[in-house]
Amino acid sequence: MKYFAIALGLLALIEAAQCVGMAEGLYCGKQSCYDVLDIDRAEFNKSTLAKSYRKLAKQYHPDRIKDKEERAAAEEQFRLIATAYETLKDDETRKLYEYYLDHPEYRYYHYYQYYRMRATPKVDARIVVAMVIAVISLIQKHSEALNYAVTVPKYRNAAMEIAKERGLYEFDAKTGKPKKNRKNRDNVDMEKIVRDIVEENMDVRGGYKKESVYDTLLWWIIVSPVSLLQYARWYIRWIQKYTIAGDEYEEEDKLYLIRSNLQMSESQFICLEPEEIKEFLELKLWIKENFVEWKAAKEIEEHQKMANSGRYKRYRRYMKNNAGSTMSFVE
Repeated sequence: MKYFAIALGLLALIEAAQCVGMAEGLYCGKQSCYDVLDIDRAEFNKSTLAKSYRKLAKQYHPDRIKDKEERAAAEEQFRLIATAYETLKDDETRKLYEYYLDHPEYRYYHYYQYYRMRATPKVDARIVVAMVIAVISLIQKHSEALNYAVTVPKYRNAAMEIAKERGLYEFDAKTGKPKKNRKNRDNVDMEKIVRDIVEENMDVRGGYKKESVYDTLLWWIIVSPVSLLQYARWYIRWIQKYTIAGDEYEEEDKLYLIRSNLQMSESQFICLEPEEIKEFLELKLWIKENFVEWKAAKEIEEHQKMANSGRYKRYRRYMKNNAGSTMSFVE
């Protein structure tokens, strides 16, 4: 037991001895980077560093040496000079190196810091995050725009007309609708054709343009302070002009109120037919009371259409006849 304790003590002393002093594989190895560049650590500055590096790099550049053995030694020294320069040039790296020189006993900590620094790309994380946000938001905005445009009858019909002109799909001569034949089912996907054409011509017959960098989340983050100021200015103008002064709404402001009442986004509102927008203006739907009456009338009209619809009647008849056989979620 006594000898075992002595052996453990010797091993501990050996380990402690190995953890003191500069180590191979870290920075300039057993040499000091300051000594490699012939610089006094106490009088270090960037100007002296650059001058010393240029002088030594020129002196030990392998291309200047003809002898093979001397060239091999020069290459090794040149790499060491370059390592020393890169270590001392960067403020963060030099700070870690200074701590390494002052506290060589923390061997494992220095290994960790050194290889972490070498493995981590020297790119500002904020730039990376900003670029990721820009790319993702651009893709999302374009995808959302395309998904919405495909559902708009105006763009969909225009895309089908283009498909018809290009001969991409067989259409019935009388109805103008796609034929339901074997060729169309097996070889062509009409939805894919429509989607591809809409994506190719996002502003087809309607002015719906492809998304740009100005529609990305990154751009809105950048211009958000300006946008807030513009909104504040617009809101103050609105209060002064319409609430306090009681002026009549301008057409642009009428359309804004109509769009707000309809709970539509700007992109959805501009997709409406001009005749429909003109009808909204004639009915004065920017006035809340008029809009409520119009909406109630529309709901009654929709109910009447459903009541007179053959499909809806069949559905009601089916539900009536099969009411006893239907299953609830509880069952």
